[in-house]
Amino acid sequence: MIRLIALFLILALPAKAEEIVLGLSRDQVAITATFEGSEILIFGAIKREAPIPDKSELGVIVTVAGPDHPVMVRRKDRRVGIWVNTDSVEVDAAPSFYAVATTAPMRDVLRDIEDLRYRITIPRAIRSVGAEVGDSEAFTQALIRIRAGNDLYQVLEGAVDLEDETLFRTAITLPANLTEGDYEAHIFLTRNGRVIDEYIAVIPVQKVGLERWLYNLAHENALIYGLMSLSIAIAAGWLASAAFSLLRR
Repeated sequence: MIRLIALFLILALPAKAEEIVLGLSRDQVAITATFEGSEILIFGAIKREAPIPDKSELGVIVTVAGPDHPVMVRRKDRRVGIWVNTDSVEVDAAPSFYAVATTAPMRDVLRDIEDLRYRITIPRAIRSVGAEVGDSEAFTQALIRIRAGNDLYQVLEGAVDLEDETLFRTAITLPANLTEGDYEAHIFLTRNGRVIDEYIAVIPVQKVGLERWLYNLAHENALIYGLMSLSIAIAAGWLASAAFSLLRR
């Protein structure tokens, strides 16, 4: 009876005026020994139960986030001629990869209160819980700057194409130095800066082939992996020595 009442309540709820219908160019990414990065095309449409609202700005925000990991950010200072770690900030969770693309400048498509609620921009996506210094925000900005320099954090304002307030598409470039795990593609639909609908799709990123075998060997049989690495190093050194001796004759 309770289930039946719950079903009636769900059916009685009004349908959303605008909803996201999403598509992806690929549903997984394989990291091989020759992996040099990839590109994901994210596209979709906006399903409506009513005419397009007048006098309101429609925005689309697309984020792709890699697995979260804790990070310790340290500041180095020169003391007595030596660079040493002085202060540090513990970041509880920072995405290993994060890209955010929009149809317009972020300030035009997203209100700050909505960003606070949904954690859409890069600084909001990073959660810093512990700090030994007062200016912990500077450490977070340093982390963002370093990862942006490695293409791991991307801000792509205006990179989402929106046609007739119905069809949208964008391309997110994934660098070669990806962390393995489940990546979330998150699409937000906004009106006048307020989120009116959202959609999440998961994209698995996994090592395959030789990369997967070596990864599993290193983590599950560290002794064998170490002996194999040592043997390869010895063999490479012997071959280099033999080749050098031949060249000297």
